[in-house]
Amino acid sequence: MMWRRSGWIACACAWGLVAGCAQTPPRGDGSPLDLNGLYAQLDRASAEYDQALQQARRGDDAQSQKTLQAALDAMRSASDACVNTDGCDTQRFLSAYDRALRLKDGSFLGTEDDQQALDTEDQGTVGAESSVSTTLPEAQRTVQLLHDHKLSDLVATNGAVQAALQVWLTRMRPNLIRAYVDYQYLRFQMEPAFHEAGLPEAILFGLIAKESGGNVHAVSRSGAAGPLQFMPATGSRFGLNTINGFDQRFDPTMAAQATAAYFNEQMARLNDNLALVLAAYNGGEGRMGRLVAGASDANFWDPGIYFSMSDETRDYVPMVLAAAWLFLHPDRYNLHFPKVDGVPGHVELANAASLNELSVCLGNDANAHYGWYRTLRNLNPQVDPSQVQPPGTRVNLPRFLQNAYKQSCTNGKWVVLADQLQNAQLPTALAKAKADPPPSGRTRHYTVRKGDTLYAIARRFDCDDVRDLVRGNRLHSAGDLQVGKRLQLVGCKR
Repeated sequence: MMWRRSGWIACACAWGLVAGCAQTPPRGDGSPLDLNGLYAQLDRASAEYDQALQQARRGDDAQSQKTLQAALDAMRSASDACVNTDGCDTQRFLSAYDRALRLKDGSFLGTEDDQQALDTEDQGTVGAESSVSTTLPEAQRTVQLLHDHKLSDLVATNGAVQAALQVWLTRMRPNLIRAYVDYQYLRFQMEPAFHEAGLPEAILFGLIAKESGGNVHAVSRSGAAGPLQFMPATGSRFGLNTINGFDQRFDPTMAAQATAAYFNEQMARLNDNLALVLAAYNGGEGRMGRLVAGASDANFWDPGIYFSMSDETRDYVPMVLAAAWLFLHPDRYNLHFPKVDGVPGHVELANAASLNELSVCLGNDANAHYGWYRTLRNLNPQVDPSQVQPPGTRVNLPRFLQNAYKQSCTNGKWVVLADQLQNAQLPTALAKAKADPPPSGRTRHYTVRKGDTLYAIARRFDCDDVRDLVRGNRLHSAGDLQVGKRLQLVGCKR
């Protein structure tokens, strides 16, 4: 995704790519606030913050949140002003704001005093469903992976992450919500791999939102495929191959396992720095390894590294981090993810049917504004959606749809409609054109050149299915190409 970068790049350079772009707020006479005024503003905000904690401990959640938000806003305003005021101790402001933000969100690393405050809240004085108690484990793991570039710091002060938040909350909001819905149905297949590897689920969601938008069968122009968009060679290195015509990059469980393995491999190489690993995931581990070679304190946001990356990677890292942050704290951004019942289930077909037919007869309701086609395809990645499956075939779907299947897809008018549409015939001219062999009447060939991918070749020659090329040329996978290899253009029209 491309979005305007000139504003945040200019101000980021002014302060090591971690300061915001705010201007110093004027006093009533139009002149900048002096240092004493800024420090007094910070002291007042800190006092309000302490007052908010006391209100929370007394059980006054509504007033506590109101006071807390006002304190955080005041702290941030003072922090932004300090950055632009000569002689101001920026660390004093950022430390105060960061401590408040981390306590509010439960995303801190945990000093002794901070932990005592959280323990007091978790004992029930602010309610069993406190945002602190529910978000702490996940947010804490995320922060630990970021080390000295804590996620709360980045969100509060980094122009690139702030810009990414705006992108997700404006033109990409529908994409983010759709990705969240799709992920909830896939979660039981994908999250365990990250959990077992000690990786934060929030980052898994951020990757899915940015890479595929929750579409298991997504394929990029460069040939990356699946919910986590593995290139053929990298996928094969982590056990994702084409077996019996099925590209395992489309398998959600296997893709998550491969991603977790990749991340842990790169964590070991890149000093456990998550931002660098994300950059390697997008821009290539070889290039990233060369950029940080021998530097134990390497940082993605350092100008020497940051500006050595492609525009795509400079967009990619903050977009993933921003999506992860929104996954953890949607309410803070007036973002409301729908409630999704992702408990897995399945049915055994009572009658022969395709996934297309099931999508028609299941329809849509408040739980599926988009219908169930993508969900059925995501949960059954090896099934051709137009291919009729025999009775008794197991079809995975959300558990709550099992009754809907019995009511709407075993008999009745929706079954008749689905069957009618399934058996619809193409217009004669189109059907003939689809069935006709290439005009030459013989199989044509293509010699692989440097930079070719099987997906690009299939698009260029209008081939029906990449898998036909794999099988017809006895390749092991879509990535099994060598420069100079002569391919038969099986199922291709050009």
